[in-house]
Amino acid sequence: MTITEHERVIGELENLIIETRATLARFDEAGMDEQMPVDYQRLHDIYTKAVNDQRAYTLAMLDLPAPIPQTFQRQGRGNE
Repeated sequence: MTITEHERVIGELENLIIETRATLARFDEAGMDEQMPVDYQRLHDIYTKAVNDQRAYTLAMLDLPAPIPQTFQRQGRGNE
């Protein structure tokens, strides 16, 4: 994967995390965490997986070789 692809996936996971956190808050406020414990646990599982996946993609992206800036790609640069 390229850095751009990693960033896209990380952004999508961030959106999922935000939406899931908001849904969990609504569940808590409405007392649905006690009324629907299985669904509440599924939301927690989705949140946990998204956070773990986002971390994994971030670490993988950081492990990619960094592109060399164009200013250093010019012939003879750095050999002065």
